[in-house]
Amino acid sequence: MKSGQSGQSGQWVAVVPVKGNPGAKSRLGDRPDRPRLADAFALDTVAAVLAAPRVGRVLVVTADDALAARLAALGAEIVLEAAVPEAAVPATEPAAGEGSGESARPPADPMNAAIRQGLTAARTRFPRANLLVLTGDLPALTPADVEQALALAAGHERSMVPDAAGTGTTTLLALAGVPVEPRFGPGSRAAHEAAGHVPLEIPPAAGIRSDVDTAADLLVAERLGLGAHTRPLVAADPASIWR
Repeated sequence: MKSGQSGQSGQWVAVVPVKGNPGAKSRLGDRPDRPRLADAFALDTVAAVLAAPRVGRVLVVTADDALAARLAALGAEIVLEAAVPEAAVPATEPAAGEGSGESARPPADPMNAAIRQGLTAARTRFPRANLLVLTGDLPALTPADVEQALALAAGHERSMVPDAAGTGTTTLLALAGVPVEPRFGPGSRAAHEAAGHVPLEIPPAAGIRSDVDTAADLLVAERLGLGAHTRPLVAADPASIWR
C-alpha cells in the first residue's frame, strides 16, 4: 500500500489479469516480437495504474513467473493464477454474493476466472477498498486516465469503461462492498451494463479505452502515446504494425 493508505474506504485496489505466455496476443499476427509486445503492454498498464494517486495496491493475476517478477519489480503484488477448466462453472450458477438484480454467472473462461481470483484476494485483504479491474493490454494508459475514471466512478456503485469500439470493456469498477461479476469477452459492454455497471463518459480517444488486440489497435495506441516498455519495441520496427 502506498504511504498513508491502508485499504480504507475511498481508496482503490486494482486487479489486472495478465496472460503472459507465448500464446498471448495471437491477433497481432506472426510478428516475432509478439510475446515481448504482450509483456510490454502489461508492464505499461501496471506502471500507469501504480502511478495513479488514488490506487493503493495493484494485484496482478498471472501464471507467468518471469513476467510476474518484472511486474513485482514495478511494485505490483502477484496473485499466482490457478488453473481453472473452461467448464468449471456452469452457465446457470449464480455468482457468490450477487445482488438479486444481477443475472447468472456466465460460463467460466480463463480471463474471467483469473479476474475472479484477483477480486477474491482483493476483497479478502482489503474489504473496505473500492475495486477496479483493468485488462492488461492498455499500452497508452496514463495515470491521468486512471484518475479520471476513478473520479467519475465515485458516483456509481458499479461502473465501467467501454473499449474504443464501444462494444467491449477495458475497465470494471465497483465501490467498497458492492458485488461485482466480470463478464469480459465478446459483447462485454452489454453484459456489464445488464449487470448494473454504468458506462463512464470518457472520450474514445483515451488510453484507458484503447486496448490492443490487432495491428490496427497498436497503431491507434501509438498515435495516443505508448508507454515506456512498448515504445522501444514499436520504434525498433515501426513498419511491422502494418503487417
